[in-house]
Amino acid sequence: MSSFYSGEPKYLISVDCVIFGFDKDKLKLLLVKRMRPPQEGDWSLMGGFLQKDEQLEQAAQRILTKWTGLEQVFLEQFYTFSELDRDPGARVISSAFYALIKIEETDKELTKKHNAEWIDIDKLPELIFDHLRMVQMALEIIRHKCRFEPLGFELLPEKFTIPQLQKLYEAILQRKLDNANFRKKILSMKILKKLDEKDKEFSKRGAFYYQFDQVKYNKLNTSGSLFEI
Repeated sequence: MSSFYSGEPKYLISVDCVIFGFDKDKLKLLLVKRMRPPQEGDWSLMGGFLQKDEQLEQAAQRILTKWTGLEQVFLEQFYTFSELDRDPGARVISSAFYALIKIEETDKELTKKHNAEWIDIDKLPELIFDHLRMVQMALEIIRHKCRFEPLGFELLPEKFTIPQLQKLYEAILQRKLDNANFRKKILSMKILKKLDEKDKEFSKRGAFYYQFDQVKYNKLNTSGSLFEI
């Protein structure tokens, strides 16, 4: 190994993942009890140290797969946390990512094996270090981006109803949306494919299922039209 930088200080680099999911009613965060000191036993985001043969994105995907079993999900780096005292155990610089995943596709046995839990975003316990700041920052990012990009569909099952889609956006934005205006707005974009099947869980009349049409969205995007909720 080259000794060009042998006189420079060495630091630990960690990767922390803010993993969001949606259970048809509430926006949730995947948390785990920390299994090592400092603050062993306290609630934590999923994370780990960068290995010498990894890029940051590879480390984030490794961590995500370890806890959920998923490999192809929406994953985005959003900030680097480098405060001197952020980790009482050592000088650790953390690269933070947020992930949007479909809860029903996760490996529930794997999640259970690691003692991880999905917790409502509005009922979060106290978190270790600066993890609450990470969550708050990631939330602000997806609240802004979901209004102008179709990020919300990353959290939904392949087929969904308009009321389910509205509940998701209300959970993310943390405010009530007008039913008629939301339906009119989302359908006017023509990026949803209506299915013949209905969800009759809550009424005999039922609500039609829809699917997000990525091809139509791409055409909308390239034409200069805006996606906006």
